[in-house]
Formats: sequence, C-alpha cells, structure tokens
Amino acid sequence: MTATIVPDYHELQERLAPLRQGRSLALTNGCFDLLHVGHVRLLSAASTQAELLVVALNTDESVHQTKGEGRPLVPLEERMEIIAAIEGVDFVTSFPETLANDLLDALRPDVHVKGTDWTEDTVPEREIVAAYGGRIAICGDEKRHSSTEIIKRR
Repeated sequence: MTATIVPDYHELQERLAPLRQGRSLALTNGCFDLLHVGHVRLLSAASTQAELLVVALNTDESVHQTKGEGRPLVPLEERMEIIAAIEGVDFVTSFPETLANDLLDALRPDVHVKGTDWTEDTVPEREIVAAYGGRIAICGDEKRHSSTEIIKRR
C-alpha cells in the first residue's frame, strides 16, 4: 500500500496541515465501487494536478442513498484499501454525505478533481470551491466506464 488511510476526514484535516506547507493539494471523491479502468485513469490524471492527492470515498450508507438497493458491492474498508494501493494516491479518507461540500470546506484542496462526466459548470460543489479560492479540474478519459453499467451486464 502506498497511501495513508485516514477514515475520518476531520482527522485527516489535522494531519494534512503540516504537510501542506508550500505544497499543493488535489482532492477527488466518489463511490469507487467495483474499481474499473476509468477510475484508474481518473486517479492517474488527478495525481498530476497537485503535489498531494487525497481520494475521498462515500461511506457505505451514502453510496446506498445515491446508488440504491444492493450498493455498494464492496464495503468501505475494502474500497479504501484498494484505492490506497494505487500509485499517485497519498491519502484516502471517507465522508458520510452524498455531496462533498463539508469535506471540501474542511480540507480546502487547491484543486477539486472530477471525472469527464462533469463540466466545471455542472460540478455540484463548484460554489464552495470558488468560495475558498480553489479551482476545479476535469480529468480522466471519456466517460465510457461505469460500475453501475458493469453491474447491469451481470
């Protein structure tokens, strides 16, 4: 494992403070249920946006609220361990909300990274990122991969 797992993002906020002295921070978030090549490509691109990369995963309850019955297929602890093993990821955390507003307000990354299924204008957290002076980066390959679609093919 290459990344540090800190399940509570409030604790991560405290741990990041001394590490951010003169270093930029990128954050991306999502369910990351059934890891696929689109996730790997997003994380690889996200790691080039700043000197430190935090990946925040929705908790099992927030995945269930967003994705519905039977989700997530992979429990949070396992999803976090898988993401932590990916090169370029520095920290993995989780958040219980369906939107990342509170997470972003706490960590205030220099760059909030979203996949290509978003535009800078459609990112739900865009106002909070703008309010603290951060920027949004759209990264990864064209959105052709989806955990939901993989599950539907079963």
